[in-house]
Amino acid sequence: MAPITEAQVERVRRLVASIPAGRVSTYGDIASAGGLSSPRIVGWIMRTDSADLPWHRVLSASGKPAAHLATRQLERLESEGVTHRDGRVDLASVRFSFDDDHTTSSAGSTG
Repeated sequence: MAPITEAQVERVRRLVASIPAGRVSTYGDIASAGGLSSPRIVGWIMRTDSADLPWHRVLSASGKPAAHLATRQLERLESEGVTHRDGRVDLASVRFSFDDDHTTSSAGSTG
């Protein structure tokens, strides 16, 4: 993986912070909205710099939380009204669209 820049970190942080309560996003959605080449970059940034963000609103593309955080993550989502079935959130009903959000307009990305 190529070195991650401070601009990429700030873009991911801004995107994650913009996900409203009761909604979720995926690592891939954030990568796409932030012009990043891989959802893995988002995962790395989230692991290293997300304690002050609503990290629990970020899920895998399958709607499942991170295995090591599943209980805590699902409890936090439930407290915001996000339901799950067998540990999987129905993305179709609560997925946040960054297209409707304006936090990406200053990101300066082309992808």
